[in-house]
Amino acid sequence: MGYMDGGTQDQDQPKWTFLTSHARVLIMIARDPGIRVRDVASACGLTERTVQGIVSDLEEGGYLVRSREGRRNRYEIVPGAMFRHPAESDHEIAGLLALITEPPTP
Repeated sequence: MGYMDGGTQDQDQPKWTFLTSHARVLIMIARDPGIRVRDVASACGLTERTVQGIVSDLEEGGYLVRSREGRRNRYEIVPGAMFRHPAESDHEIAGLLALITEPPTP
């Protein structure tokens, strides 16, 4: 379990971060729509079970569509999905995903 999810905090990790676990999982999927839950969990410092729950939340919230390709899942970000919080609800998540997933310009 990651430290932000009730696990123990590593001395080298910050006490807080700007992005939630839901945002991190969505970003990882946006970067690689065929990514495995195991790899998302490892990259985000979460358990596989936590990531599975987040993926379900994102599907139920209308942010993500999951489909099967052979034995693997493939994910698609729903175009036009808006932020949930009232302070940002007039913005699409696509802007954040583009900012975080595109390589920085030199």
